[in-house]
Amino acid sequence: MAWLEQSQAPLPAPPTPLPQRPRLRNSWQLFASLILSFLILRSLIQNFQIEGESMEPTMQTKQYVLVNKAIYAHLDLNAPLRLWPGNGELPKKFLYLLHPPERGDIIVFLAPPAAHDLPDKDYIKRVIGVGGDTIKIREGKVWVNDQQLTEDYLGGVDTLCDAHCELTVPEGHVFVMGDNRPFSSDSRRWGPLPLEYVIGKAWFSYWPKERWDSY
Repeated sequence: MAWLEQSQAPLPAPPTPLPQRPRLRNSWQLFASLILSFLILRSLIQNFQIEGESMEPTMQTKQYVLVNKAIYAHLDLNAPLRLWPGNGELPKKFLYLLHPPERGDIIVFLAPPAAHDLPDKDYIKRVIGVGGDTIKIREGKVWVNDQQLTEDYLGGVDTLCDAHCELTVPEGHVFVMGDNRPFSSDSRRWGPLPLEYVIGKAWFSYWPKERWDSY
């Protein structure tokens, strides 16, 4: 009688555990990712607090707004040319990836050199005219390209002017004014604002919460 002998195959060895990454390294990677994300976000959006009354009633002092810095992203086409000897005085020539500041935009900007009465800090005003526009301020009213502006945001306040009251805005500049015209130092006093001083566009008001609004 034949017998079948049952063979017992050896059990497979347990899998070798994978080496664990040090937790410290993972923590540093997470920290670096957070810092990088913050820097990227900071380059696109930034928060500002309104100081002063020059944009009332549209914006109040101590109000917080988010400013979109990416919307005016641009390249200076003349930057490479200024590297060559003799071209150091070439003016800046911007190519905007989306669009430059437009009429009606509320923008944040650095005080330009011509604004001698302004401290060296950030300011917020409304764009009234862009390069090539003709600005006229007469009898308390503002005319752009011979058309009177309808400015409901002023609350019926007249626009007075004592210096730059009639001009054509140069290319590469914008003409800005605060909504609280009697209490605003703006292009009426120190002239058109060069685009190179523009930081971004007021995008959203987030504090106080009763003034939540987009612009």
